[in-house]
Amino acid sequence: MRVSFFPEIDPYKTHRLKVSRIHELYVEEVGNPKGQPILFLHGGPGAGLSTKHRRFFDPRFYRIILFDQRGSGKSKPHASLEENTTWDLVSDIEKLREFLGIQKWIVFGGSWGSTLALAYSETHPDKVDGLILRGIFLCRKEEINWFYQKGCEWIFPDQWEKYFNFIPENERDDLVKAYYKRLTSSDSKLRLEAARRWSTWEGSTLKLIQDPETVSTFDEEQMALSIARIECHYFINRCWFKTDNQLIENINKIRHIPAVIVHGRYDVVCPVKNAWDLHKAWPEAKLQIISDAGHAADEPGILDALVRATESFKKLK
Repeated sequence: MRVSFFPEIDPYKTHRLKVSRIHELYVEEVGNPKGQPILFLHGGPGAGLSTKHRRFFDPRFYRIILFDQRGSGKSKPHASLEENTTWDLVSDIEKLREFLGIQKWIVFGGSWGSTLALAYSETHPDKVDGLILRGIFLCRKEEINWFYQKGCEWIFPDQWEKYFNFIPENERDDLVKAYYKRLTSSDSKLRLEAARRWSTWEGSTLKLIQDPETVSTFDEEQMALSIARIECHYFINRCWFKTDNQLIENINKIRHIPAVIVHGRYDVVCPVKNAWDLHKAWPEAKLQIISDAGHAADEPGILDALVRATESFKKLK
């Protein structure tokens, strides 16, 4: 029998953490203030937090830390691209750890959150007790091309046309570049329409069985603007990695850290090859491929595996 979310829960404390001259992060603490610290890293980049994100963890055992990354959710300024890079976020995580007085923590991240979790852990391996990763994204050129340029349209041709046809024919050889031009335009109406096309494409492909409610969430103005602008900004800059395969090339820095990798077999946003490539370089990590799931964390098989992983990590305390 599959397990599901823990009951709904409110934060016992929230914070506003100033991390740069312009950026202020929204932070939540949930669960047991004296429990095992565990950090949740949301996806996107730019997606922000959901109340569901608090519920992967036993609140009696864990001190659950969640925050909206730069430009996301309740953090300010919204959808800002200035001073917003992978390495700014890695620095923010360390500032947050120090602010909360945490020596070491388990890091839990899905999709872009898995990218950030790997980047942070490889930078600060001595601060990480364990890793729970879902829907692996390594920000390699072939991954971005698959979803945003050519490949995934063979599976979702109907949804692809809404994303693809927005760009004039003479700019379709580089759709990320074409969208970036519009997402950074001075024309607010153009920015929003481009954001909705980009974001809805992602929302339409997240699950094995398409969910209209999820698609609607991705079409909402605030969500669409932050996820589209920030994702496109990160992807056009290849997440500021020095090489295309940097996260795997640096995996020896974290191979000693206990880890679970969960990935949907039919994930088209971040294909399962990403998880397979990571696992081949990191055989000590436990890989679970969920046979009846796509990309989303709340699909039953993925949710079950994630909650079981958080339960299994209780032994680290």
